[in-house]
Amino acid sequence: MELTKEQHDIINSKGNIKINAVAGSGKTTTIIEYAKARPKTSKILYLAFNKSVRLEANKKFTDMGLLNVKVETAHSLAFKRIIYKNNYKVRPQGYKIHEVVELLNLEGDEEKHTEFIIANHINKFVSYFCNSEKVKVQDLNYLEIVSDPKAKTFVTSFYNYIEKQTRVFLSKMDKGEIEITHDFYLKKFQLSSPKLNYDYILFDEGQDASAAMLDVFFKQKATKVIVGDTHQQIYGWRFAINSLEKANFKTFNLSTSFRFSQDIANLAMEVLKWKKIIDSEPPIHIIGKGKENETKSKAVIARTNLGLLLKAIEYVTEKKNIKSIYFEGNFNSYTYANEGASLYDVLNLYNNKRRLIRDKLIKEMKNLKELEEYIDKTEDIQLGMMVEIVKEYGNKIPGIIKKIKEKHIDNDDNKENAEMVFSTVHRCKGMEYDAVQIVNDFISEEKLAKLANDLNKENLSFGKLKEEINLLYVAITRTKNRLYIPLSLMPNDFPASTQIRVMQVAKDEGQISSPKLKDKSGINEKAYLVDKIRAKHKDAYKPWTQDLDEELTVMYCEGINTKDIAKHFGRTKGAIRSRIKKLELEDLYG
Repeated sequence: MELTKEQHDIINSKGNIKINAVAGSGKTTTIIEYAKARPKTSKILYLAFNKSVRLEANKKFTDMGLLNVKVETAHSLAFKRIIYKNNYKVRPQGYKIHEVVELLNLEGDEEKHTEFIIANHINKFVSYFCNSEKVKVQDLNYLEIVSDPKAKTFVTSFYNYIEKQTRVFLSKMDKGEIEITHDFYLKKFQLSSPKLNYDYILFDEGQDASAAMLDVFFKQKATKVIVGDTHQQIYGWRFAINSLEKANFKTFNLSTSFRFSQDIANLAMEVLKWKKIIDSEPPIHIIGKGKENETKSKAVIARTNLGLLLKAIEYVTEKKNIKSIYFEGNFNSYTYANEGASLYDVLNLYNNKRRLIRDKLIKEMKNLKELEEYIDKTEDIQLGMMVEIVKEYGNKIPGIIKKIKEKHIDNDDNKENAEMVFSTVHRCKGMEYDAVQIVNDFISEEKLAKLANDLNKENLSFGKLKEEINLLYVAITRTKNRLYIPLSLMPNDFPASTQIRVMQVAKDEGQISSPKLKDKSGINEKAYLVDKIRAKHKDAYKPWTQDLDEELTVMYCEGINTKDIAKHFGRTKGAIRSRIKKLELEDLYG
């Protein structure tokens, strides 16, 4: 591959540098060429983001004959230095909430499930500390990362107790009384002030570095290189920080993407301009030099597990021609919360089948309302999504999950045989597909503007809003050839094209209208020019109210056809059909 001038500048650079690389810009190729240009006697460490990236990078360096390059992740480095020396035992999956309660003998009060709510916050406080650069727990203010008002009120009331028990929990791990977590041994590694004996250290995915590992990195004597994409920072919820902003190094850019065309590049840049709504972020320039090829891999990408499951349900129940699907990160991971509660546990609580509930936390709840109160006070997003799925689909869930599993390819090696890949944006980080369909659960320009103008601005986290924009940017830039995007997520006045297809979506359901158009990607969707949809259906995205539902019910019972109903409401026929289905009018009055 012919290198760009930007790549040559990086390869020939001297001293500590940082590289801001847009999606698909060949950063791994650049880093390999950078390593090749260093003396053969140099000892080089390449820090990869996760195990899968580590294995892939190791193969590439080996194939290029660069045997002087050692490839590690932050955790693999820490594991070797900490685990054997201290004879620790690791608990890979972490601790469930009820286990924290039992290990610390937590006490509640007259309120329901207080000890479980406290345990939830202890778990998060431990993670917050272990990923930070701080030496002591007391150096952090846990309240700074609690945003929900109910959760903040609860934590304020119990702050001293939560902080004390957090220190007790960490002490138990430190003494080897209980198994340690991955976060803990990385923290222990940082606090040991390790010296890494390398001439060059190359830090990949620097925009999502933990503050703990960044502290280790900055203290090394080696020549340091950080590479990442400021706009791909999406792990703030894991307390990651953007090292490109923290490093006072000479800046280089990789602005040419070899993954996608200029059409996709223009859309990505336009979405990133939304950041001007919340701050004065400088503009980014992306050159799209990707070539259109045969469409083999197709993916559906969602912001949330809930959004992805709803779309998967739609595919297996309505698109009979789809025979095989694959979920990035294994399908079962989408039906379990981090602490171990399953979708079935929540469903059994919903049905009051307590004897079938396996998770001890869920079993403590008398009903779904109590679980929702727990979620309010803990900001447990995953459990909240499970509750929404159960409330939406109820006892249809086992049958739906069975259908999904029947079509799911379990073996990762056979992933390329799947007709459709399903993934959240976090799980497909670093991936690319020929055609991508984006689910309608990302932040929109309209919603962003509304949040930014909210009267209670002091309660808003502009950092989180920027990360929401980044999530949509990452999803858009996973495609190589075709992108299918809901109208509500399109920037104002941005044109559709042969590579960017705008989908007509009923906003309240997140459902796609009946398929009409099939192009060579094999994704059946109805695609339009943006301005035509907006002009024709001005009210298409207004929320349904009780009055509107009653009016729709009357018109349906009077036998008025869908076309005329759609015209009356100023909406699409697909939106009307979706609402009729949602209200079960066919079952009640058909």
